[in-house]
Amino acid sequence: MIVIGTEVVENYLTNHPSHKATKAARSQYEAWLDIVGRAQWRNPEDVKASYPKASILKASRVIFNIKGNDYRLIAALQYPAGVLGIRFFGTHAEYDRIDAETV
Repeated sequence: MIVIGTEVVENYLTNHPSHKATKAARSQYEAWLDIVGRAQWRNPEDVKASYPKASILKASRVIFNIKGNDYRLIAALQYPAGVLGIRFFGTHAEYDRIDAETV
């Protein structure tokens, strides 16, 4: 997949350096990014095969857990084009305050 929107995560991690889990989140995000960059997902079932705990939403949105369930990453996927756009990255508490289908 072509991953766009990585600045969403980079900005978050840069602006929240005091979070104790930031370093672990960064390393797990980088591992996720490596896997996604090599993935060839054509449908939600392909995503679930790679990430069984991913949540598939309407409008081709997918929620990924990063660092266990401490952080959430919301992505919009365009399966035919092979593009994943990162739309949100934040803590579970921050995630609870947004609408994952419209962010």
